[in-house]
Parts: sequence; C-alpha cells; structure tokens
Amino acid sequence: MAEPHDALAGQTALVTGAAHRIGRAIALALAERGVNVVVHCRHSTEAAEELADLLRHKGTRAWAVQADLTEPGAVEDLWSQTVRAAGQIDILVNSASIFEPDTLWDCTAEALWYNIRLHAWAPLVLARALAQQAGPAQIVNLLDARLGGYDPKHVSYQSSKQMLFSLTRMLAVELAPRIRVNAVAPGLILPPPGRDEAYLQKLAHTNPLHRHGDTKDVTDAVLYVLGASFVTGQVIYVDGGRHLGKAVHD
Repeated sequence: MAEPHDALAGQTALVTGAAHRIGRAIALALAERGVNVVVHCRHSTEAAEELADLLRHKGTRAWAVQADLTEPGAVEDLWSQTVRAAGQIDILVNSASIFEPDTLWDCTAEALWYNIRLHAWAPLVLARALAQQAGPAQIVNLLDARLGGYDPKHVSYQSSKQMLFSLTRMLAVELAPRIRVNAVAPGLILPPPGRDEAYLQKLAHTNPLHRHGDTKDVTDAVLYVLGASFVTGQVIYVDGGRHLGKAVHD
C-alpha cells in the first residue's frame, strides 16, 4: 500500500484501456500508491470487473466502466459514468489503444479516422472534461517510441499517435498551471497478442541497450511524471534508447 505521506494517496484516476496489458499494469501501480481507480474497458467487461475487484482487495476504491471510445457520444458517456461513480477525477491516463497494420498504399479513410478517434479525439475530449473541474489535476498520455521514425506497416496507428503527441504539448500549455500534461512512450515492452517473449528477444538488438523492457519500466515512468511537480509537456521514452536511431547506435 501507499507510504503514509504519499502525495498520490487518496486521489482518483481514470485509466482508459485498463483491462489488459500496459493499462492494467498502470492501474495496479496506481493502486499500490493508494490511488482509487476507474477501470475503463472497451469490450473486456469481465476482465475489468476482475481487476476492479483486485484493486479493492488492495485497499483502494475501484470501479469498472465500459465504453467503445470510437463510437459517437461514447467518450462523453464514459466521463459521465466515471463522475457518477467516483466523483472528481485527479488523474487521467489515456492508455486505450489498438495496433492494427496498414500501409500508405492500403490505408483507408475509415481506418485512419478510427485510429484518430481512439488515440487522439478521445483523449482530447476527456482532457477538456477534466479541465471543467475545479482544482489541480494531471494527464498522462501513452504514446509510442516510434514517434520520431517511420513505421511503414502501421501508418494509421502512427499518424494518430503523432497527433496525440502534438495534443500533449498543446494541452500542457493551455491547461497550465492548474493541470500538468505529460506523456510516456513505450518501446519494446510486451509482445503483440499471439506472440511470446521470443518475439521480444528477436528485436532486442534494435535498441542501444540490447534488451527489452517490461511493464514496470512503463509504470515507473508514469509514477515519475505524476510526482514531478515541475514537469509538464514532456515525453518520457521507455524504449532502451531506440528512439535515438542510427545517430547513436546502428
């Protein structure tokens, strides 16, 4: 549980995409610091309820809420559900994500807008709702270490994450000084669904540290920016230095 004088203890967080993977790890890490957590899911309601129950057993309050953030009106509905259940929100973690392949040659308008609605529009709407509250708050956006490069196999995904990067910096200016806005950009942390650790080992050479990370590396970065009171508008890359590219390591 939280340390006696932990500044985060007693605060309430909304973590989108919290039923699985990195979102789940963030929810668990926040609960360990005494933060109450609203666990958002898209379809995995059973997993979200199980996580909320686990968080309650850790001694914090927790609620599971469901919303498909790509549907019209769903983001506003998520915020309404969240406030009705938990009251004022102190921390917003935009973690909900998809990772579907397409290229410049076969991406469609539908695919591009689908990614933008989830990765950029939903975080913006939630940030604006958070800003309507009184008092200080924080936002952490989950980006991707590929931001500075080019992933030719995930064009819609990368484009929308780059949009979220820009929104992170814009919001940091617009919402200061009352609300701090930062981002964490994971690299080689978890294998894609259906793959195992061998996938990570195969790609370990692609970063200067020649290894992959784990979810604790990401949650440590999230907890850092939440506790760093003089930091806003920053992106913490958790990628073993991969974003530095060939200029540092070939």
